[in-house]
Amino acid sequence: MESETRTQVIGRIMATRVVTIEMDDSLEVVRDIFKKVRFHHLLVVDNQKLVGIISDRDMLKAVSTFVGTMSETTRDRATLNKRAHQIMSHHPVTVCSSCSLQEAAQLMLARGVSCLPVTTKNGEVLGIVTWKDVLRAVLDFDGFTDVS
Repeated sequence: MESETRTQVIGRIMATRVVTIEMDDSLEVVRDIFKKVRFHHLLVVDNQKLVGIISDRDMLKAVSTFVGTMSETTRDRATLNKRAHQIMSHHPVTVCSSCSLQEAAQLMLARGVSCLPVTTKNGEVLGIVTWKDVLRAVLDFDGFTDVS
């Protein structure tokens, strides 16, 4: 069973429902997307090619904590005018859909990332795999079927 887990490919477990944003989208747009979806990562594309990634944590760091409160000032509100390219992680670590589960897990640990966009050789986004997807796949292969 261990060899099956090692050879499982990312293409089988990746999420294909991915939300992408453009480099010049404002943080107000990014914030609104994070409020509406249950994702923790948004992929930033330019001409349909992956150029960056923004996590919900990146967003929290970039926007004033006073936005939407009684203490909000013009300066706080202005943090929402920043653009995605100003806070995104450039040159995200990616994998192809034929990458093994073990390779992806090792890459996540080595690079200290919690997700890996899955792309074509040309940089077009196919999906995304998170640490939870990897862990869920490992548990599923080890016989833990209720891993929701």
